[in-house]
Amino acid sequence: MLSTRASLAILIGLLALAVAITLDAWTDIFTIAIRDEEQSHVLVVPLVAAWLFAVRAGRLRHYRPIGGLAGPAVVALGWLMSYFGYHQGVQALWHSGAITILIGLAIACLGVNFFLRFFPVFAVLVFMVPVPGMIRQAIAGPAQTATAAATQIVLETIGVPVERSGNLLTINEQAVAVAEACNGMRMVFALVLVSFAFAFTMPLRPAVRLLILAASPVAAIACNIFRMTPTVILYGYAPRNIAEFFHDVAGWAMLPVAFLALLGIVKLLRWALIPVGRFNLAYA
Repeated sequence: MLSTRASLAILIGLLALAVAITLDAWTDIFTIAIRDEEQSHVLVVPLVAAWLFAVRAGRLRHYRPIGGLAGPAVVALGWLMSYFGYHQGVQALWHSGAITILIGLAIACLGVNFFLRFFPVFAVLVFMVPVPGMIRQAIAGPAQTATAAATQIVLETIGVPVERSGNLLTINEQAVAVAEACNGMRMVFALVLVSFAFAFTMPLRPAVRLLILAASPVAAIACNIFRMTPTVILYGYAPRNIAEFFHDVAGWAMLPVAFLALLGIVKLLRWALIPVGRFNLAYA
């Protein structure tokens, strides 16, 4: 039986080989992420996966790899998904197949128990698949409408005159389309990713983790409203280049803001003596 270190070394070699064989799919994934701002969250996924692995590295202590047929079966499934997706023009299936092959190799080298112990690391790889346009549009429409309506309420509450027609806000005779000025889809998946990383980094109870994950879309819209309010004001009363610069910077600033907000919520629950955490981070 190979040691864990030897199995990891073999796994790294096999992963490199698998990426080389499915290079077209990986190239397509990262090309989409770089060119399409709404898919830019894909670039953050490898960093989050590496972080979640580092948090759980203690679970490798005294771990002994156990082989089996599950790994090769998952690799075969991934290959079929990739082959079918490529030849049938189903891009999401093509991308998912390439990722599934890597997961199967990890199971083949280190065993099903490794997959279970590091499940969040594998689960976050779902975010590597660029979201199909049909799904993006189905989510973007309601999110933009909700953001525009809520932003109007906030602006009117603080005394800023604004009119709304659908997703179009008019301020100081300047029309600001939510889809252009603050497209929620650019950050929704990134903020959901932040919530996922937080939930499985902190030593939280399963129920609290599920609550954070379930509330993450709502939190994403709330962060978008927080960003949208000053953005609309700038579009109405400042030069357009300044408004656009603020929009871009504020978008990425929402990621640490969301993480700190989640941390504050956990601290508040603990202050209220509501049990939210586990005692050992190694079991996060």
